[in-house]
Amino acid sequence: MRFALDLFTIVMVSLGGLFFLAGTIGLLRFPDTLTRLHALTKADNLGLGLVVLGLLAQTSSPLGALNLVALWLLALLGGAVVAQFMGAAVRPARWRTGGVSGAREEEGG
Repeated sequence: MRFALDLFTIVMVSLGGLFFLAGTIGLLRFPDTLTRLHALTKADNLGLGLVVLGLLAQTSSPLGALNLVALWLLALLGGAVVAQFMGAAVRPARWRTGGVSGAREEEGG
């Protein structure tokens, strides 16, 4: 049973590392800030979830497992809040006020 748990941990942590790597590649390859934020938040949150899932198999107490889940949830919350603020800061001004109808008015002249 211990071998199966160790194997599960190795697979989950490795998959989490791959998602972190994919997020990093997205950060380096995508053209603008909003798409880079999208790549980082999605891939890193999933990667951290897989790492936490893999480490849950190694915990010996329910309190340790609860700490890992709380860490993951706090990282999800922090990542979402920071990405929202960064996205709002780099969003073009015409998106903030006019919305879709404002954009059409600008295009129509």
